Amino acid sequence: MRKKIALIGSTGSIGRQVINVALRYPERFEIVAMAANTDDITFSRQISAVRPAFACMRDENSAKRVEAPRGTLVKGGETAFSEACGYAGADVVFNAVTGFAGLKVALDAIAAGKRLALANKESLVVGGALVMPAAKAKGTEIVPVDSEHSAIWQCLHFDRAAKFSKLILTASGGALRDVPLEKLPFVTAKEALCHPNWDMGAKITIDCATMLNKGFEVIEAMWLYGAPADKIDVVLHRESVVHSMVAFEDGAVLAQMSAPSMELPIQLALTYPERLSCALPTPDFAKLGALRFETVDEARYPCFTVAKECAREGGSLPCVLNAAGEIAVRAFLGGQIKYTKIAQILEGTLFRFAREEVSDYAQLLETDERARAIANQLIAEG
Repeated sequence: MRKKIALIGSTGSIGRQVINVALRYPERFEIVAMAANTDDITFSRQISAVRPAFACMRDENSAKRVEAPRGTLVKGGETAFSEACGYAGADVVFNAVTGFAGLKVALDAIAAGKRLALANKESLVVGGALVMPAAKAKGTEIVPVDSEHSAIWQCLHFDRAAKFSKLILTASGGALRDVPLEKLPFVTAKEALCHPNWDMGAKITIDCATMLNKGFEVIEAMWLYGAPADKIDVVLHRESVVHSMVAFEDGAVLAQMSAPSMELPIQLALTYPERLSCALPTPDFAKLGALRFETVDEARYPCFTVAKECAREGGSLPCVLNAAGEIAVRAFLGGQIKYTKIAQILEGTLFRFAREEVSDYAQLLETDERARAIANQLIAEG
């Protein structure tokens, strides 16, 4: 029987790769529902190829422009989007949405009792205090898709509750890892988007350059694996072959290694414990010659330092951090601020908030909106 997938966030980088996986094994997978935000042109092309039973665009005006094949019901708006997130005919909901918007997707999928393949890290960064208890109460399985967290999951033999002594996340260092510190204020968005190893969307590529992304992954690992911050290490690994490592009480360390591609963790989230070909070459270790690991230079990556502090503080502060990050990165990509201003926007926004315990989604939504407004104000002030 084919596994039925509701794909939320189909037009982004991860969403496109989920479609690739499903089309590679049509006898195993069927995408029965798809949802996206505003890119009606890409969405129309996708649903023509996939032919899901249900398709939705969050933006109602965009939905009106969608060209649907026969047999696909197209809807628009928030209610329809939530319907897709908990689509009745799906076995698994694949959350490939970017940013804060992914939290509502995760909560809707869990409320519907669906297995959640989680590629949206912000769901846990911002709302882990809501997502994890809800999943436990509902008996819903959360499958990590982020490459680092999939790697940990694999090292733990697909058991997120397995014991370990330390988690070790790897970081490539991003596109600007060798740029002299004094030149960082003058780098362009084009330079920061030239990741040496990975092909990803613009937002996450900039977050890799600043290593804000790695700070988010520390928070995500805390929620997924029940680890305090002091049991999670981060090392710089230029080759992006080792995606994460797990240390155990007896001194052993297991590492997951593969070519840098998201299709492996995407596919494994749908097939585990079975492994199928995803057209990736096995690393050629003789050709690689060496795998290097370095301490993270926090003078180069102040966003990472800020994120680690938020991880330790917890509560509502990671929500503030994420909102400020989304606004600051957008401003940098749009040429409004210098690269080095990103960290200043994060710090300036966080300075205006006191830590609160997370109570519900409405609280996080209000915090997100306030943080975005403050970050925008700081950008406008220069």
